[in-house]
Amino acid sequence: MLLLLAMLPVLTLRDFTPDNELRYLSIVDEALKNGHFFTFTNQGLPYADKPPFYLWLLMLGKWMLGGHYMWFLSLFSILPAFGIVAVMDKWVKRESNIDDRLTGGLMMMSCGLFLGAAVVIRMDMLMTYFIVLSLYTFYKMVKGVGNECRNSWLFPLYMFMALFTKGPVGILVPLLSTLVFLLTTGRLKNVGRYWGWKTWLVLLLGCGIWFGGVYWEGGPEYLNNLLFHQTVDRAVNSFHHEAPFYYYLISVWYSLAPWSLFLVAVILTGFFCGYVRSDLERFFLTILFTTLVMLSCISSKIAIYLVPAFPFFVYLAVLLMARFRWNPWWALTITIPAVVFLVAPFALIFIHHIDANLGYLQHPLIYVATGLLSLGALVSLIFLYGQKQLNMAVNILALSLFCTIFVSGWALPSLNKNLGFAPLCEKAQEISKLKELSGYSTLYISRPESMDVFLHEDVNIMTPEDVMAGKCAGTVLMVNARKAERNKELAKFLEEKHVYKFGPYWLVTF
Repeated sequence: MLLLLAMLPVLTLRDFTPDNELRYLSIVDEALKNGHFFTFTNQGLPYADKPPFYLWLLMLGKWMLGGHYMWFLSLFSILPAFGIVAVMDKWVKRESNIDDRLTGGLMMMSCGLFLGAAVVIRMDMLMTYFIVLSLYTFYKMVKGVGNECRNSWLFPLYMFMALFTKGPVGILVPLLSTLVFLLTTGRLKNVGRYWGWKTWLVLLLGCGIWFGGVYWEGGPEYLNNLLFHQTVDRAVNSFHHEAPFYYYLISVWYSLAPWSLFLVAVILTGFFCGYVRSDLERFFLTILFTTLVMLSCISSKIAIYLVPAFPFFVYLAVLLMARFRWNPWWALTITIPAVVFLVAPFALIFIHHIDANLGYLQHPLIYVATGLLSLGALVSLIFLYGQKQLNMAVNILALSLFCTIFVSGWALPSLNKNLGFAPLCEKAQEISKLKELSGYSTLYISRPESMDVFLHEDVNIMTPEDVMAGKCAGTVLMVNARKAERNKELAKFLEEKHVYKFGPYWLVTF
């Protein structure tokens, strides 16, 4: 509840990000307008990139509330994140003490990319929640815990929901992890117990209904796009987010920050020193290894795709922590991020000298927030070296991070014009009404087509030549000021018009 309270300002005051969140909302608006539930379009073009379940949740929000509200849509990321921590905590309860589990929960929620995925409108966290549930159910079946019949139906149901939320990774992670675990522990002869007729019935029936709906609504071309172009083509020779095999060996360091040094050190030491002994530890290690290798073999890669492995990074370390005593080397893995937190206020003072476009971070609440972060780091170092309490040092560092998020979150209303499109579009509508203009145009703005979520009409995307030829006459032109200033002829042309400066943008009327 304290962590939820700490993140409430971010969950309620933040504007939608232009790159992904606003695009999803635009897709949802088109689906509701067209009456589609299985096939989607983005600006009129087929969008078979994602399964429908998460988009259904966004559609439900628009239908129930009459609009898109950050506080409601964020629930489908933050609640699954808390659910993952709850499931993992329950899973390791018999093999770990309460202090280590508390530290694990705080580390889990404060891992950089996990925390990011917990607040953005994106389906990765919900898919990860279903993956964790499926693997937990499988492990209970292996150990004979709970109702066998119930678990045998829940195991494939959770997998299908993961698949139905994000795509093939939702089923590949449980499939490969469980098969490798059964093979390495000499249980492969029992594979039919877990991957028997019930499992395949649920998966095939669910996929049959889904694909049937797609075919009925979008025809064979859309179905082919969904089944082959967005899956096989991305896996073999990606047309989007292509990266080398070793990509995740690099991204994992900043994705798990500030705990990456500690987590990787504990896991590698535990593995090479033979501390991975129990079935649970072997299973977590198997999930980590197979997920990392599987995702590395897929051509399309971005850092957030590795989120399903994060719970097992953290909680394998939690299981192994009890076997390590305090020593300077373990302390160093916590000291390094603590020192980074300690100097945060000083970095903020000089940050605008590095990039003038980050000057909006010079907000009083941001200074207060980084001050709290620095104070927390100092207290953490005192516990780390004065009391030699590794758990307490980690806990304090994590809690100071959440205090920082809470305080800085209240600055978002004044920062949103630098982060999203909502304030810009609101200002453009105000100017359009004042000047009695019709329509909106953009120049040098990335992904402006999703502005239709706020403007309720399509925008005209212009080139510098279009603008100087007068093709945006009668509209409000929204311009990225920084890029426009690089074109001296264009900048001079625009400055002769009616220009309203708004954050990093110009709004120009002709």
